[in-house]
Amino acid sequence: MATEEGTETASPLDNVMEDIRRELVRRVAANDRDSNRDIYDALENE
Repeated sequence: MATEEGTETASPLDNVMEDIRRELVRRVAANDRDSNRDIYDALENE
């Protein structure tokens, strides 16, 4: 969490929450790619 001075003090909970957010984003992106594979393949082959 950022303070007024601009330095960041992250608690262990903040670190765990950031890891969870990162993993959720990764899983959602992977699921989106799998669900729309035909679109991604078509764009890749343009």
